[in-house]
Amino acid sequence: MEKDLSNYRKSYEKGALLKSNVPENPIELFQKWFYEVDNSNTIDEANAMTLSTIGLDGFPKSRVVLLKKYTYEGFIFYTNYNSEKGKAIEQNPNVCLSFFWNVAERQIIIKGKAERIAENLSDGYFESRPRGSQLGAIVSNQSEIIQDRTILEDKLKQLENDLDGKDIPRPKYWGGFIVKPIEIEFWQGRANRLHDRIRYRLQEDYNWKIDRLAP
Repeated sequence: MEKDLSNYRKSYEKGALLKSNVPENPIELFQKWFYEVDNSNTIDEANAMTLSTIGLDGFPKSRVVLLKKYTYEGFIFYTNYNSEKGKAIEQNPNVCLSFFWNVAERQIIIKGKAERIAENLSDGYFESRPRGSQLGAIVSNQSEIIQDRTILEDKLKQLENDLDGKDIPRPKYWGGFIVKPIEIEFWQGRANRLHDRIRYRLQEDYNWKIDRLAP
């Protein structure tokens, strides 16, 4: 099988990103871009991001997860700590997050270190989840091999009966990670492939060094 994609082309002409106009802190620019994309009502999940880790086998692996909170300190998402990505982060906390909002012709790439958030913060978020999502976090031994889907469905039914009318406690193996950035790059598509790339790099004094990169 062969498919030639060399004629797939698009001209990017929806915006510009100038070094003279960006804030000193990249989180402020992230917030501006996120709000603009989210409020455009053109993307279903603006908070969907690609998380890349180095697996226990030494290979990088990327998957889409959902950003649930961001602060000046970093970017928070939730997962099963015993999952493939959870184990990978525990062994090597150096990760990469990326957002690609094709409608706005924008991309953000974040390099940073991931660490578990405080248990009370994970408790609070778990309590806010729909009951079905709470049960799902307990039912699924994420990333483990299973024979078929009926195993999950039967386990869910049993758990629904066992916990009927009861609060569902957060399992200790499920919770949040915060990715504390050391480098954030903002990419704005431009015509003739001369895209705008602005990179922030965290310095030892915790200020950010801002550079323009060639496309």
